[in-house]
Amino acid sequence: MLLKLRKNLTPADRAALFGLCRELGLEPSVLAGVSGGVELVDLAPMADVNVDPARTLSLLGDQYAVASIVDAGVAAERFARAKGQSDTVVRVGEAIFGGGYVSLVAGPCSVDEEDLLFDVARRVKAAGATLLRGGVHKPRTSPYSFQGLGDDGLALLGRVRAEVGIAVVTEILEPKDVEKTREVCDMLQIGSRNMINTPLLREAAKAGMPVMLKRGMTATSKEFLLAAEYLLSGGCEDVVLCERGIRGFDSATRNVLDLGTVAHLKQATHLPVLVDPSHAAGRADLIRPLARAGVAVGGDGLIVEVHPDPMRAKSDAEQAISPEHFADIANDARTMCGALGRTLVAPSSTSNSRATSGGASPSPESASTAEVAAKQANLS
Repeated sequence: MLLKLRKNLTPADRAALFGLCRELGLEPSVLAGVSGGVELVDLAPMADVNVDPARTLSLLGDQYAVASIVDAGVAAERFARAKGQSDTVVRVGEAIFGGGYVSLVAGPCSVDEEDLLFDVARRVKAAGATLLRGGVHKPRTSPYSFQGLGDDGLALLGRVRAEVGIAVVTEILEPKDVEKTREVCDMLQIGSRNMINTPLLREAAKAGMPVMLKRGMTATSKEFLLAAEYLLSGGCEDVVLCERGIRGFDSATRNVLDLGTVAHLKQATHLPVLVDPSHAAGRADLIRPLARAGVAVGGDGLIVEVHPDPMRAKSDAEQAISPEHFADIANDARTMCGALGRTLVAPSSTSNSRATSGGASPSPESASTAEVAAKQANLS
């Protein structure tokens, strides 16, 4: 919806109008570059709107400083892919998601022992990961399960980031986690349980850094996208969606990896979409085939739980794979990207050397971020 405001508005007039808009589930933003002293306000839906905002604003226009409604239709959400619109490309350290680029995210479910964390970080980077995952706050189903190391784990991630030279993503649970996490990490993760935690979404949006948003375990694709809209409308331009499986009825797997929704999202939104085969499977033996499927259906990356000694993992040990198995997945992704005309991004420090964890040297279908930058410079 597009509103034309009366001229010479007082701050109180504008504040009253914007307050009403937000009560109606619409986030107002003033359009720049409009000539002639005319002020236009675009209204983007923040959530499902249960009233007719056009009618309400028409009735209250005089009171709330609206001169006219230029477009009474609901404004297109920021997540929506316009006709002919290209992918949004999100960069996190050396990782690149979207626009034909695929990146691998790997690491333990939770940060637990220092030596194991440093070991796995070096080995997944050598195998081809450009982003290290590791949880320091764990929202577990049982209050008696391991809840993470908290600030101590965050400090460990900061050290690994500096010493190993790999970007880091970790989950935040509360708005107060944002500031201290952004100081040592490169990307914030909002997990499945918090997909609809609007105070957390709004605070994360203000952090000025990329955010990975995981799909809620019972969320529809539209609910997932509208959760992303909270981030986009709050000022976060680098949003990466993550399909991690939805709750099903068959206990053969932990969740149902919804590959149909991945394909749908690639059409419905310009945002990059990752696939998490670990949480979908809940079983180490199924992660490799599901990872292949995730790349094949159009995923812009994979996020995989890797632990140097899976049976010692303090959370989700059943779905943790070894660095050697992750190297196999990385090689699969490299081969598939080559066949599909896409590029698997490799860490620059390993792009010309054999991976120490058993992975092969990157083929022509993979490229370091330095090579990607050079390619883009030549095209511009």
